[in-house]
Amino acid sequence: MAREVSSAGIFPGFLVSTQWLSENLHRPDLRLFDCSATMVVDPVIQQRVQPERAAFEAGHIPGARFIDIDAELSDRHHRFHLMLPPPEAFKAAVEALGIGDDSLVVIYSTGSIWWATRVWWMLRTYGFTNAHVLDGGWPRWLAEGRAVESGADVVRERAAGVEFTPGPMLPYVAGREDVERVVNGDAATRLINALRPPQYSGEELPRKGRPGHIPGSLNMPAASLLDADGRLLDDDALRARFAAAGIDDDTSVIAYCGGGVSASLVVFALMKLAHPNVRLYDASLGEWGSAPELPMQLEVTAG
Repeated sequence: MAREVSSAGIFPGFLVSTQWLSENLHRPDLRLFDCSATMVVDPVIQQRVQPERAAFEAGHIPGARFIDIDAELSDRHHRFHLMLPPPEAFKAAVEALGIGDDSLVVIYSTGSIWWATRVWWMLRTYGFTNAHVLDGGWPRWLAEGRAVESGADVVRERAAGVEFTPGPMLPYVAGREDVERVVNGDAATRLINALRPPQYSGEELPRKGRPGHIPGSLNMPAASLLDADGRLLDDDALRARFAAAGIDDDTSVIAYCGGGVSASLVVFALMKLAHPNVRLYDASLGEWGSAPELPMQLEVTAG
């Protein structure tokens, strides 16, 4: 199947191509964001979300604003990082970024695409369907020699009348109790672990919590859903990837990772394929792996 976003330039509600974005940078309803971040090891708190603001200031797509996903779009009162905030807090944060009900949002990152799909998932969970991820992100934009600007994010005044109306939270979020039901025998639901194989098996020690994965979950690294150029696989390739893992339309899916970021790409891909029942375990192994009463499975090979 041809890649839809390549021919039309936009797959509504999911992807936009670099060509489409280049031709639409001056749309008055466009809200363009770089949400790049990395997980870093901190000797005191073990794991920290580092916003890549310096990289943004060195170069970004013209007109883009920077989102500090941890500080600006996450629940600051939750004991875990990056958790989805409650409706009123999310509304205030989104409106502060200039996003209203009539905005067309495009999100990208300089590194891993799943930072962008994380923001996309947050918006979609509150019923906003006009958000898109830039296919290939910043690396593809640069490789094609497209326009770049530098400097700090200029905070624009909130436009008069900008209002974001969060709808009722949609069933795209899974909690600990949902995962426990699967572990305890819900055969209709599959758990997908989106981490790299050494993290999944337990060979690589986590930054916090316990090594291994939630029992019964299958490993589908988020990066395996991308091609060599960092673009999302086309729909046929995605369907084949999920089918090979035993995931069909009758399978309920809960995706997780270390902190609910890379697993958002699994959710994004399945929702793009119109999968009827897929959720993100928001707290992921940050919660599960730090609770000693919950089981973890190891698959470390000897030697």
